[in-house]
Amino acid sequence: MAVNSTLRPAMRLAESTLREMYWFMLLSRRLDERAWAIHRQGRIAFHISAIGQEATQVAAAFAINRGVDYVAPYYRDLALMLALGMPPEDFMLSLFGKHDISSGGRQMPFHWSYKNLNVISGSAVVTTQVPQAAGLAFAIQYRQRCGMVDPADATQPRLALTCLGEGSTSQGEWHEGMNWAGVHKLPMICLVQNNMYAISEKTDQQMAVANVADRASAYGVPGVVVDGNDVLAVYDAMAAAVERAYNGDGATLLEAKMYRITPHSSDDDDRTYRSREEVEQWKARDAIPRFKQYLIGEGILSQADADAYDARARAEVDRAQQVADSAPMPAPEEALGDLYAPSDAD
Repeated sequence: MAVNSTLRPAMRLAESTLREMYWFMLLSRRLDERAWAIHRQGRIAFHISAIGQEATQVAAAFAINRGVDYVAPYYRDLALMLALGMPPEDFMLSLFGKHDISSGGRQMPFHWSYKNLNVISGSAVVTTQVPQAAGLAFAIQYRQRCGMVDPADATQPRLALTCLGEGSTSQGEWHEGMNWAGVHKLPMICLVQNNMYAISEKTDQQMAVANVADRASAYGVPGVVVDGNDVLAVYDAMAAAVERAYNGDGATLLEAKMYRITPHSSDDDDRTYRSREEVEQWKARDAIPRFKQYLIGEGILSQADADAYDARARAEVDRAQQVADSAPMPAPEEALGDLYAPSDAD
């Protein structure tokens, strides 16, 4: 059947793709909830949550060429990483400090790194991923202009996506990376997941403008604001940014607004800076039940399907935790190895 190109991008998605997007949102939520539970049991040392941000992250993953385009994520990007192809057990292994694929247990959890997925290693210092993504985008552009790759080759990276919270836009690295992307019209997408709080500070205490996207004109790039709890709206906004990057039209600053339902991390008591009423009001806008009801209303998903997805997600979480539980701890001497690439003399 011919695709109607006049439809908004999200409306051209296959029903199977929409169900897959819902699956990854749900799987991320169930993994996240389990992480909180095992932290409260004293079995892991730390957790930082993505609850409330799943819709934006999954939409972003599905809008790019997954596994081919470069991604420089930030520490809350659990749903993004799952949708890109990270197995749930690797997340659990990182929580327990076991042999996860990112660092072999030598970094904190959430320092994602997947070479085979073109996901670059992150840093505990926030915002460093933005100039790194600008550098990746510059390399992509340079290789295309020098004829080293065909820009239309679907097996070659064509953009760099980076994510961060709105609080990180107060860091100098963000401004430098965005300025570089604007000056050179780089194929980069900067996705700001504005969850309303930079640890304990509200947005209006972080910046004097209403939106992070309002700053885009200073860098000569488009700034777009989208409802981060609407997975299809985020997909549409991302699809437009992807098209700009692929066509050589430059970078996009995309701000998705949502709410961080959980505390900043497992070490944070959010009751000291926001009311329970505020949190409950935002829970009523939760993207996962919202998307589920949309899919049921469109006849794409039944309640029985949704129940089966939930049972499957819980089983996946159980299996991932069992893998992490049974895995051995890294030997102490392993902390000393694999810090540098071997030299030719080695």
